[in-house]
Amino acid sequence: MQLLQAVVLGVVQGLTEFWPISSSGHLLLIRRLLGWQLLADAHWNTVFDVSTHAGTFAALLVYFWSDAGRLLSAFFASLRHGLGDVTDRRLAWIILAGAIPAGVAGLLGSNTIEEYLRQSPALIGALLIIFGLVLWLAEWRGRKTRELAQLGWVDGILIGLAQVLSLAPGVSRSGITMTAGLARGMNRESAARFSFLLSLPVIAGAAGFGLVSIAKDLTELPAGSLPVFAAGFLAAAISGYFCIRVFLSYLRTRSLLPFIIYRVVAGVGVLVWLLRA
Repeated sequence: MQLLQAVVLGVVQGLTEFWPISSSGHLLLIRRLLGWQLLADAHWNTVFDVSTHAGTFAALLVYFWSDAGRLLSAFFASLRHGLGDVTDRRLAWIILAGAIPAGVAGLLGSNTIEEYLRQSPALIGALLIIFGLVLWLAEWRGRKTRELAQLGWVDGILIGLAQVLSLAPGVSRSGITMTAGLARGMNRESAARFSFLLSLPVIAGAAGFGLVSIAKDLTELPAGSLPVFAAGFLAAAISGYFCIRVFLSYLRTRSLLPFIIYRVVAGVGVLVWLLRA
């Protein structure tokens, strides 16, 4: 049963990390709704979450391997030769600048987030609805004419600041960054691609920080837990990779309306469930 739960939670993480519907919110709600503890100790459940985040990072890295390599090369080239008028060099620095606000907020506010934001299903339900409607507004009003190569410093900073909001479960990192991108006139696919590229340093940092913080405990793994972590990692990586591929293809010709409707319906469902509980 543990392995099945690990696979289900890994798939949920892989899908909802990249769809604009909130991965952390869904994981918390599924655990609460189904009563899944997975591992008896809260600490090791946190370790499991780190393993699924590592899985989604692996999915991102595999899918965007050539982009990541090109941008990393451009970043080091900019250190030697400056930005010049090279799009990739500018984009690499914009991504780095955009990732800083969420990274700093995550480090400084992790305890507050855990204590006040991750413990309230009602808040998650409300945020699913509110930011679903905000996404709808950006989808409706956005010009959708700008490509990724046209992204500027102001765009990157504003999208990066918006990403800070995603630390609250129910907001959605991909959802709020895509919302900000659409509000800045980007087309859907470009907004999604920038959202995913921006998430590379953020997810890598979160997973890396989590692994460093628990490294000293890895010699004390509970018996039989290693397959659980491996199952969560692989499920998140495989589902995340196919989610990115399908989602980007979908956005070339279709709107975000189904995801907006889902957010509102899911949020209302959570609030009704809590009222009847």
